[in-house]
Amino acid sequence: MIETLGLSKTFRNGAHAVRGVDIHVGQGEIVGFLGPNGAGKTTTMRMLTTLLRPTSGTAVVAGRDLLREPAEVRRRIGYVSQGGAVNPFTPLGEELELQAMLHGLTRDRARARVREVLAGLDLAGTRDAIGATLSGGRRRRFDIAFALLHEPALLFLDEPTTGLDPQSRANLWDHVRRLRAEHDVTVFLTTHYLDEADALCDRVLIIDHGLIVAEGAPAELKTGGRTLDDVFLDITGRSLREEAGHGA
Repeated sequence: MIETLGLSKTFRNGAHAVRGVDIHVGQGEIVGFLGPNGAGKTTTMRMLTTLLRPTSGTAVVAGRDLLREPAEVRRRIGYVSQGGAVNPFTPLGEELELQAMLHGLTRDRARARVREVLAGLDLAGTRDAIGATLSGGRRRRFDIAFALLHEPALLFLDEPTTGLDPQSRANLWDHVRRLRAEHDVTVFLTTHYLDEADALCDRVLIIDHGLIVAEGAPAELKTGGRTLDDVFLDITGRSLREEAGHGA
């Protein structure tokens, strides 16, 4: 579902945010993309979701060439950003129906699709809710609902559980697993929660200074009785990183 070769991004100020990464994600995998602040995670995800044009390299995403067919890539992927998409002041069912129609669904089909998606995320009966009244966990599930309306084969999640309590995080993990189990959706996610990556992901990729520095199944990386946190810190170091605007 994702194949990149030498994918890189250099900004006009000369900052090398991503230095040539090779990524392979197979259909139906849940893959975690980990790294310290400024390592290149967000820049890579923005490239893969067509929001940022690579400086060099090649990529095929959901079966379409990233550089030559960006519109076709967008038709086949869903993307949930860190900030989310929930409007705090309008009925969310209306927002979802409008989004579905923007994807080309008729009004009747849009209403039916919204019902399907909300039911699948345990949000049935909340069609008339407004974002300001929702808990953090429900708001995040609505964010995912927006990304699923057009039935994408590949879902990108950028730090999907940041700020959620442990119960809400575990609930969201269950929904991600169900998407894969019931609909064969491939998931590529970033997270700073190493226990999340350990529990949820088939494989993890660790990026640092714009390069992939480790990859494998969590169990493969956790040798010698180490936790995934230990592995991450051994690879990337223990010094604090400042948030970097281009290389996050």
